[in-house]
Amino acid sequence: MPSNDARNLLQCAVPTAAAGVVVVAVSGAVAGGKGAVGAAVGTVLAILFMGVGLYVLQWTAKTLPQLFQAMGLMLYVAQLLLLLIFVALFKDTSLFNAKTFALGLVIATVVWMAAQARAHMKAKIFYIDPDSEKSEKPEKTGPSS
Repeated sequence: MPSNDARNLLQCAVPTAAAGVVVVAVSGAVAGGKGAVGAAVGTVLAILFMGVGLYVLQWTAKTLPQLFQAMGLMLYVAQLLLLLIFVALFKDTSLFNAKTFALGLVIATVVWMAAQARAHMKAKIFYIDPDSEKSEKPEKTGPSS
């Protein structure tokens, strides 16, 4: 992973993990051990889904830029479907508290999206390729004076 991609991933993952620690602590205090486990599972799941999604979108942007928008839409639908499957599999579980799981998942997702928006706004992204071979001066086409 190039350093710019790794930096972007860290700028999203670190605030999300920090928010997850706060949610786990509050959930543990309010709902006990199962509440803390639910919040931790929700946070880890959000970081995992969003991290893989960011990696896939960055790879797509570099290798297949013409498919970037379609891949983004497909990726978000796939993430929702995988989350739906996870929730359906664990809907009657006694391993963790479902409400704190949902709270951890939502808070982690919102923090990730806010951090990703901030990282994108702070990134210095070239809109012109400075290493382009066509960086020569254009020829004049009109009469010279």
